[in-house]
Amino acid sequence: MPAFDPAHPVLDLSESSVVLTQQICDVESVSGNETLLADAIVAALEQQAPHLEIVRDGDTVVARTNLGRAQRVAIAGHIDTVPLNDNLPTRYETIDGVEYLWGRGTVDMKAGTAVQLKLAAELVNPEVDITWMWYDHEEVSNDLNGLTRLAANRPELFAADFAILGEPSNSQIEGGCNGNLRAEIRAYGLRAHSARGWVGDNAIHKAATILDTLAHYQAREVEVDGLVYREGLNAVGITGGVAGNVIPDEVMVHVNYRFAPSRSGEEAVAHIHELFPGFDIRIVDLAEGARPGLDAPLAQRFLAAVGGEPKPKYGWTDVARFSAMGVPAVNYGPGDPLKAHADDERVSLQQIRDCEAGLRAWLSGGDSPAAAG
Repeated sequence: MPAFDPAHPVLDLSESSVVLTQQICDVESVSGNETLLADAIVAALEQQAPHLEIVRDGDTVVARTNLGRAQRVAIAGHIDTVPLNDNLPTRYETIDGVEYLWGRGTVDMKAGTAVQLKLAAELVNPEVDITWMWYDHEEVSNDLNGLTRLAANRPELFAADFAILGEPSNSQIEGGCNGNLRAEIRAYGLRAHSARGWVGDNAIHKAATILDTLAHYQAREVEVDGLVYREGLNAVGITGGVAGNVIPDEVMVHVNYRFAPSRSGEEAVAHIHELFPGFDIRIVDLAEGARPGLDAPLAQRFLAAVGGEPKPKYGWTDVARFSAMGVPAVNYGPGDPLKAHADDERVSLQQIRDCEAGLRAWLSGGDSPAAAG
């Protein structure tokens, strides 16, 4: 094979999942720029996985088996990343004896995507039918998400008995996910010359009440179906001001609320209104959470194959989308979630191998993972 060229990527699905991770990561695909990688995925599947039916919707690629199995599993991963910060191309590094692949997307979540692509090509005769989904625009608002579009255009593709999202989970099972709400909270005043500030009404000063509520908020820990989810309420942005000599008439605090899957989106919105009475509140993004989904028979078999103790997923993931459609879903992918979006994002090579081994064992009908190459 010639040297891999990120500008003209040709993916070799027979490579190890580690090498494939590096190749996929080196193809820059910040949200909105996924076409080159989606093209490469389609080309690789058409040439190297003739047993799969391939469907493309925009930059979302679906590949599925049609073996007539009694059960079907959906396994999904997104192909976009957050913006770069001098962290491509990737490189290998060793820290305290642990081998890592460093660079944007290694954790969130191209290592998981690479494992899925390799298994999609190699598992010609799995125990269950599989619908593989690789989608665009996960790192931005829900209305742009490739699965949102696919659900509207081809809802039948989501039919499954169980689903797995390859989001980073240290190659351990994380059930469900917290819900996610973003709100713009505004206070208003009256403009005036700053030399005669008493004539006006300073809107920015009113933000103190909003910030004080946030600073003293006690986040809940909520047990849902045996897993304990931790909530969070934080300011993630603030804007206001007109000029250096003008009393401002408006301020906006951007608030992010992560809520346990026992609370509905409607209840989360009501909670925000309870916390900030008298302010102008605009909900700009809302995504329901998902309960753990670990009581499904397929989930129990998956737990047995992978091993370890399941944990809660604190961040929102698209398991919620499957849950809302009646499909129990969990997160399972290589990478430490604490390194997702970090400038020093890096994934353990062993976790990539462990994730591949766990999925391979389960999908092939085994009871425990064997070392993957």
